[in-house]
Amino acid sequence: MDVVGKLLHQTGFFGLTPGHVVMWVIGLTLIYLAIKKEFEPLLLLPIGFGTIIVNLPLSGMLGDHGLLRIFYYGIEYEVIPCVIFLGLGALTDFGPMIANPKTLILGAAAQFGVFIAFFGAIALGFDLREACSIGIIGGADGPTTIFLTQAKAPHILGATAVSAYSYMSLVPILQPPVMRLLTTKEERRIRMRQLRPVSKTEKILFPLIALFVICLLVPSIAPLMAMFMVGNLFRESGVVQRLSNTAQNELMNIVVMFLGLSITVTMRAEDFLQLKAIKIFSLGIVAFTFSFAGGIIMAKVMNLFLKEKINPLIGAAGVSAVPMSARVVQVVGQKEDPQNFLLMHAMGPNVAGVIGTATAAGVFMTLL
Repeated sequence: MDVVGKLLHQTGFFGLTPGHVVMWVIGLTLIYLAIKKEFEPLLLLPIGFGTIIVNLPLSGMLGDHGLLRIFYYGIEYEVIPCVIFLGLGALTDFGPMIANPKTLILGAAAQFGVFIAFFGAIALGFDLREACSIGIIGGADGPTTIFLTQAKAPHILGATAVSAYSYMSLVPILQPPVMRLLTTKEERRIRMRQLRPVSKTEKILFPLIALFVICLLVPSIAPLMAMFMVGNLFRESGVVQRLSNTAQNELMNIVVMFLGLSITVTMRAEDFLQLKAIKIFSLGIVAFTFSFAGGIIMAKVMNLFLKEKINPLIGAAGVSAVPMSARVVQVVGQKEDPQNFLLMHAMGPNVAGVIGTATAAGVFMTLL
């Protein structure tokens, strides 16, 4: 009987708490959203499954040599976010931004939500490090959010990462109401002239010049920017197609799997089920909303001084959700004018938003 009793007490049922059950429900919800609604399935599916795993009592997944703990070293040493940026660089076409450099301003303006969420977090009682990590959610850039949070506030990594990726998946739902609220019908129907062709030389020079400028101005963000730009150079050089294809496909897929599972190390019930998590999710949606608004308002301000007007809708694409945010701009614009093609124009501020968010993260890291 003693042996049977010991065996029973070593099962997970005796370590089960209501918090574990709540986290299972959260994990199953993320899995449902990934499969049924197709909200960021590449990340929400492994995050949802991993959330269940780390909340299985006595599973040993989080011990010093546990499987997920080993995966987590990739985040702890900031390797995974950098490798993702390598893949993102290989997937990114800077052509629309080079053809219309004014869109860099829109990408910068769309970081408005980052600072609104930062000050909001301070007002809600978060310390400076936590506030910086929460604020960067507004850039709609998951890897940058993870990079900054792991460096400055790793204890809230689970909440910030899930918030960032959840709201990124909801961009098609969150973005259109803000766009319609802040623009008139006439503004949404503004047609923009076709972008000029961008030469191969320009595309090759851009990642090299951007590397020097950004990394010299904000050295703390060099790991992300260096990987981003070398990935883009792989793409544009035309001489390392195998490396470019690997960075875009196999490597990206592998590292995304590890990212989704390893994030959940910080999603144990005792760490995640706190009032802080609810505040972070609330601030996340505020950050996204103000980021969309910042880009739109800046476009309207620029139109006061420009002879050739910008369609303000493209300002909403100044967040880092590439290319989803630009596609939403295209859809909303064509509802007003089926012959208006805004996708390539919106891609300019969209890719500029990636640089803008990373730069904002670098500023935060430098200040701290």
